[in-house]
Amino acid sequence: MNIVMQAADWWALFQQFCMLSLLGFGGAITTAPEMHRFLVDEHQWLNDAQFTSAIALAQASPGPNVLYIAVMGWTLGLNASGGLNAGPHAWALGFLGVGVMMLGIMLPSSILTYTATRWAHRNRAMRGVKAFKAGMAPIVVALLVCTSWLLTAAHDQAAKDWPLWLLTAATALLVWGTRIHMLWLLAAGAILGALGLI
Repeated sequence: MNIVMQAADWWALFQQFCMLSLLGFGGAITTAPEMHRFLVDEHQWLNDAQFTSAIALAQASPGPNVLYIAVMGWTLGLNASGGLNAGPHAWALGFLGVGVMMLGIMLPSSILTYTATRWAHRNRAMRGVKAFKAGMAPIVVALLVCTSWLLTAAHDQAAKDWPLWLLTAATALLVWGTRIHMLWLLAAGAILGALGLI
């Protein structure tokens, strides 16, 4: 996929990810639907397969949840340079994509978290602080459900993909009702995919 990005596009990308950084309650994965709208639907800088592959690859690898943004940044940079075979220019734009997107998603939320945590710890007995903590839980759950819906619906073949929908629902129930580690569920999904069952 070849795209053209000007300096204004990189700046808009950085600003969008700064905004998403402040909306990412529950982790960066909760902002995936808005990232999809911005990167795939609005600007066509990534396609559906690249978007979902970035999330799947980063979630399957060890490390922080936010790694999928680095993979998307790398892919976006490669798309802007004409692909991996374009040589050092492609690698430079790949690293630029990683830097712009990771800095945008990490910097504002890190500053806000540091500042707010210090304040909330000093004022933890206040009714407003307790209410805020209690009110954030349903918002995080709703954002995670929206993300899983987006990833499941990306196939656009509802009649054929009923096993995928069933697996998504079963996984959601297992995460909600048990203490099974997420890696076991990822491994089960990988095995079902490798066997061609989903």
